[in-house]
Amino acid sequence: MAPRFDRLDALRGVAIVWMALFHLCFDLNYFGFFTPKQQFTADPFWTTQRTCIVSLFLFCAGMGQAVALEQGQSWARFWRRWAQVAGCAALVSIGSWWMFPRSWISFGVLHGIAVMLILVRWLAPWRSWLWPIGALAIALPLLWRDDVFNGPWLRWIGLVTRKPVTEDYVPVLPWLGVMLWGAAAAQGLLARARGVLVGPIPRAGAWLALLGRWSLSFYMIHQPVLIGALSALVALRR
Repeated sequence: MAPRFDRLDALRGVAIVWMALFHLCFDLNYFGFFTPKQQFTADPFWTTQRTCIVSLFLFCAGMGQAVALEQGQSWARFWRRWAQVAGCAALVSIGSWWMFPRSWISFGVLHGIAVMLILVRWLAPWRSWLWPIGALAIALPLLWRDDVFNGPWLRWIGLVTRKPVTEDYVPVLPWLGVMLWGAAAAQGLLARARGVLVGPIPRAGAWLALLGRWSLSFYMIHQPVLIGALSALVALRR
């Protein structure tokens, strides 16, 4: 049986907890609990956190893909997992359209992960090239953008000249670079310092590892639970 990478799971769990706290603050702001009202799309305090959370998520996703390949994951198993991610992305789009019809999520973090997982799977054998390709993916949107990518059919690439009006936007560029760097880092650790990934974790952190193993499920249910609870609280206050 393949070993569990509890340390990687725990790191993913940290990202999950940080994300949940961020979304709790977003929801509290949405329901009017914050005074003054916070600007989540403009205030550096919030935008920097979002960037860090997404980066940690994608870095872990890249590491996870490297581990899966090292354990001999077949294409059939890859596509089963990919279908789960893609299906959840579609559900996020539907749910966001219902709640935010003018700014629904057409290409958020799960949509981005679904596309980038395929690219990382394809590029992973190019071990020595992952770091420079990742750097290029991160740098390209800073070096060149064009209005043609602003349209709904090309904005997923990321070379837009203006950010679309949406509740979440995680295009392939520059974020593919973060996932490739995660894969490259994991490949290096597996080859030269395997104990960093497979070593034991303190008992107090076991819950983070468990949460990290069920990250997709938690991602899908945490917002409906938070929004439902806050909606009930607002109704009771009235």
